[in-house]
Amino acid sequence: MTTETTRAPLDLPVEGMTCGSCSARIQKILQRRDDVASAEVNYATGKARVVLADDADLDGIASAVEKIGYQIDLTPARQQGNTTSPPQPTSAPADHEAALAAAWKVRVLLALPAAAFFLWVMVAGESAMMDPTVRTAQLVLATLVEFGIGWPFLREAARRARHLTANMDTLIAMGTLSAYGWSVYQLATGGMELYFEATAFIITFLSIGRWMEARAKSNAGRSIRALLQLGAKEAVLVTDDGTERTVPIEDVRAGDVVRVRPGQKVPVDGEVIEGSSAVDESMLTGESVPVEKTVGDTVAGATITTSGSLTIRATAVGADAALAQIVRLVEDAQAGKSEMQRLADRVSAVFVPTVAVIAVVTFVTWLTVTGDANAAVSAAVAVLIIACPCALGLATPMAIMVGTGRGAQLGVLIRSLEVLERVKDVTTVLFDKTGTLTEGRMRVTDVEATGDADELLRRIGAAESDSEHPIARAIVDHAREQLGTLPRPTSFSSVAGHGVRADVDGTEVVVGRRKLLAEAGIRVPEVLEDAAERLEAAGRTAVLAGWDGEARGVVAVADTVRPEAAAVVARLRELGLSSVMITGDNARTAHAIADELGIDRVLAEVLPADKQQEVQRLQAAGEQVAMVGDGVNDAPALVQSDLGIAIGTGTDVAIESSDLTLLRADLNAVVTAIELSRATQRTIVQNLFWAFGYNVAAIPVAALGLLDPALAGAAMAFSSVSVVLNSLRLRRFGR
Repeated sequence: MTTETTRAPLDLPVEGMTCGSCSARIQKILQRRDDVASAEVNYATGKARVVLADDADLDGIASAVEKIGYQIDLTPARQQGNTTSPPQPTSAPADHEAALAAAWKVRVLLALPAAAFFLWVMVAGESAMMDPTVRTAQLVLATLVEFGIGWPFLREAARRARHLTANMDTLIAMGTLSAYGWSVYQLATGGMELYFEATAFIITFLSIGRWMEARAKSNAGRSIRALLQLGAKEAVLVTDDGTERTVPIEDVRAGDVVRVRPGQKVPVDGEVIEGSSAVDESMLTGESVPVEKTVGDTVAGATITTSGSLTIRATAVGADAALAQIVRLVEDAQAGKSEMQRLADRVSAVFVPTVAVIAVVTFVTWLTVTGDANAAVSAAVAVLIIACPCALGLATPMAIMVGTGRGAQLGVLIRSLEVLERVKDVTTVLFDKTGTLTEGRMRVTDVEATGDADELLRRIGAAESDSEHPIARAIVDHAREQLGTLPRPTSFSSVAGHGVRADVDGTEVVVGRRKLLAEAGIRVPEVLEDAAERLEAAGRTAVLAGWDGEARGVVAVADTVRPEAAAVVARLRELGLSSVMITGDNARTAHAIADELGIDRVLAEVLPADKQQEVQRLQAAGEQVAMVGDGVNDAPALVQSDLGIAIGTGTDVAIESSDLTLLRADLNAVVTAIELSRATQRTIVQNLFWAFGYNVAAIPVAALGLLDPALAGAAMAFSSVSVVLNSLRLRRFGR
């Protein structure tokens, strides 16, 4: 089949996977097909992420997977292109995980009494082993455990055998049936070497492991499911005639008008067209303080109104909404695989048949060298049971599921697994100044007057009231905050780049640079000259004001630094990272701000179009650069950097130029993002180290006859559970 174009990636549920070798085999089958552009199968999430051609043979894909004993749900592929429905979780649904854990729990509870009986037999010793009643009881209980409680293992092994494949269940079935069959033979011939207890203990321990694994996997996916559950299920739709009716959220379309009352969830992303309210955005941004929203402001779905009613025009619904984009970004990261995990998958794909061969060689060698059939069976069974590729399959995806889920709770969206791998190499954090290190809006910082400061503010505020310049707006806002209402000027003129002249209370007031005041014949006293120079040296913009031939005061305006900026820079230094600030400001202003914050280096007077080149220069000098910007003017630099970190808002989460997106305008999230990425990457390395190390060390020990089959079962179960538990530690990150 020849493919012409491909579609967006899809996450397709896969049934029947029980270990990493299963996912590796399915992935191999999918990647062989011409109508599948790419495929990655994730054992932990139970999903296959595929990119299909437009002319993909969906029935053929399903058939190919079924031929090797698995089922793939192609419903998302058949519905591709439908963006009106709310997003669905890609991690296993909560009810499925709960049912799976409950089923294994029942098996554990049934297996424990049998295991206790066999433990008593072992403690009682030879007298119990020779008792015909006890021997018969062992046969009965072992049969119930093997073919009742252990039926899921046998069923999956049989399914794999029918399709001429093998997985971890194959090894479990071979091991437990070998021990059971040898024991039945010994019992029938009057022999004393029974291994019924090995069968019972192995299946009991494995059942405990499967139960704990199902519970842990459910917990790992809890964060993403919690995000999905945040969305409103219904909306109050306002019709053209003003009437209201409640409809399912799926029926709301972009352009519709909805009404939200106090305490209700905002059902869609939209723009406020009527009303005002404080909105709790903590579920999306992590910010605990409600944000005031009024006409013209944007709101995000899943946030909650707290103090008033809002009428909203929907701008984004379904898959285009902020919540859906957050979920999609988290899912994209969870679907990825590192190079180490790809190696683990390749190992898992050949692991099971290799272990089966090792077990046969172990049996033959022991039988040939020692002639002891009992020892040969014990060693071979131990090899089969101890060799568990499950831990390899879980190592990366479990850490990714927990880490990215926790990040979403903290307002940090990690775009892909490759991002995590790049974070560890970052040496330099490059901050854009305006809107990143600063708040992005001008504020009055100082007012110095030769006379009455209130009179100065009243006149300068009035003179600037008709100007739209950001500095003028900052002065007017400050004057109104301090004095209330201001007089209206009777005349107004603006001199671009220099200031304004206005008639206030019959007096011409001149506000602006020294040149404008000089042209108006206004003398600037030395005390104000000194004050202006001092304020400008501190990185602020000094505005002089005067009337009646003399300057009366100076007002300093600055884009104020974020209160947390200095602490963030200090924390980055503790993490071993240097900091650089890039800005279009003049060098004196830039260095004043950098000195205040403790920034290591300054790149000043850089035009927006040149930021990308500055990143390239840092990289050419050997730096691994993480760029922190607003994701708009800084997009080229974010793309050029080794790690792009975009500071967004609750409705600005799909900044394609960034690798990490911070949902709230808080620089502390930069440190959180870097530390969480490092912690997740560290957990992945730990998981893979122990998973590989476990198998490398355990198989030779078992082959040498130094490991009892029952203990092998316990160790095998613990290996998978330990990887999951280690990953779950990330849920406590930041607490």
